[in-house]
Amino acid sequence: MRRSAGFLALVAAALMPVPVAAAAPRPAQDWSRTVAATPSGAYRMGNPRAKVKLVEYVSLTCPHCRAFDQNAGDALIKKYVKTGKVSLEYRNFVRDAYDVSAALISRCNGATGFFRLTRALLKDQPAWTATAEAAPSEQVEALQTLPPGKMFAESARIAGLQQWAAVHGVPAARANRCLADEKAIERLMTMTAGAIKDHPGFPGTPSFLLNGKLLEDTSTWEELEPKLRAALGG
Repeated sequence: MRRSAGFLALVAAALMPVPVAAAAPRPAQDWSRTVAATPSGAYRMGNPRAKVKLVEYVSLTCPHCRAFDQNAGDALIKKYVKTGKVSLEYRNFVRDAYDVSAALISRCNGATGFFRLTRALLKDQPAWTATAEAAPSEQVEALQTLPPGKMFAESARIAGLQQWAAVHGVPAARANRCLADEKAIERLMTMTAGAIKDHPGFPGTPSFLLNGKLLEDTSTWEELEPKLRAALGG
């Protein structure tokens, strides 16, 4: 039986190999989602094998720390940490009872919540520190008579931090357990003392270690970013 030319053309077309589409490239890993505790009791965000390891000493009552985070936090994380080039470790440096209370709350949800809560506390710092400053002097003086297990829950209450924590995913009961955690309190004190002991002339916060070396005259993004680029070889 003879086949028409059109039929044979259809058969030939059907038998032609179908090109296989190239596999779509896998999306780059978002290293900002990788957060782990460090041996010092701090928390590190990013690639643990990053070429550049940045440590920031942060005080949650420090206006300069807030200014740095507001001006540089997003750029640092999106441009350098997310890509795996730089790992970022926050070490708490506590200066007063309110600082300790805020730091304890920032740690209350562990590694998964630490950076989010820390940055939110810095953003809202003017509000909760103003609440603390408005407290009657006798209420503040009474803090000094309390044991650590009660002092920081009370200082948090004065600053309105339990209510703040509840809005940000830390229920009041959990926040109060964290505020009374004496091991966590001791860890914060040790971390703060270690900054002064390990780095004579420690200039205050924010301060930065770049691959283990304390950077001098560096407290702003304009001062820090060129040093990051140099360390990366760019």
